[in-house]
Amino acid sequence: MRRVGRFVLRGLAGAILLVLTLYAWGSIEARSDPRVRETVMALPGWPSGTPPLRVVLIADIHAGNATGSPERLARVVTQVNALEPDLVLIAGDLLPGHAPIAAPRVIEMLTPLAGLRARLGVIAVPGNHDHWVGIDAMRIALEDAGIRVLSNQAAMVGPLALAGIDDDYTRHARLGETLAAARKLRGAHLVLSHSPDIAPELPADFPLLLAGHTHCGQAYVPGWGSVQPVTHFGDRYRCGIIREAGRTVIVTGGIGTSGPPLRFNAPPDLWVVTLKGA
Repeated sequence: MRRVGRFVLRGLAGAILLVLTLYAWGSIEARSDPRVRETVMALPGWPSGTPPLRVVLIADIHAGNATGSPERLARVVTQVNALEPDLVLIAGDLLPGHAPIAAPRVIEMLTPLAGLRARLGVIAVPGNHDHWVGIDAMRIALEDAGIRVLSNQAAMVGPLALAGIDDDYTRHARLGETLAAARKLRGAHLVLSHSPDIAPELPADFPLLLAGHTHCGQAYVPGWGSVQPVTHFGDRYRCGIIREAGRTVIVTGGIGTSGPPLRFNAPPDLWVVTLKGA
């Protein structure tokens, strides 16, 4: 019996050690500085003689939660500015959680983003958490920070006709009308949206989508997949560059976390996308 008891105790101690090790690993990965991933994309319709454009894509900031502290956001802002972007695009989920948060607190949480610097400015689209937590307060906070919010709207940004699609996950996306508005503008077509699930609906004249939402799975098991995929297509748009049917989708793994403040095999990242003529 003593031998059996020692075996049980050793097993229990081993299980506790494993849990603590996994938690430490996940916590460190979730709070690490975003990895910088880079690519170059040629866009049809690029204005003749226009030099390449350096775009930084970030998403899923979830400011104010365990991985979105003001100190960490300030580091991310410094990291982004050091990349000397022409344009910064934020693909939604700037806010954390599911319950509404008072407007003054929302403004306080997003204050560090006012430090972002780019020649053509900073543009954001809403994500699902933004709608759940405080979309109106988020708009005010971002406008105060000098960040433009596009919600099913199109805008001329340098050589780009940018279509900013609202969140598909919460059924706020108005794809057809937004693309129609973008077609009326001069420039190369680019789509920014929180969820990549709109990709199969994009027509051929909108060949590039920048998105977030997935957290790259947040917890990913090689050979099995994401523990809890958050799109309608499973891991089809988990993260990275996805090329299909004549279109390219770039999905950032994002900066923050939702739910447990942990990441496994899904480190935070941001993208530097250099856009140029074909």
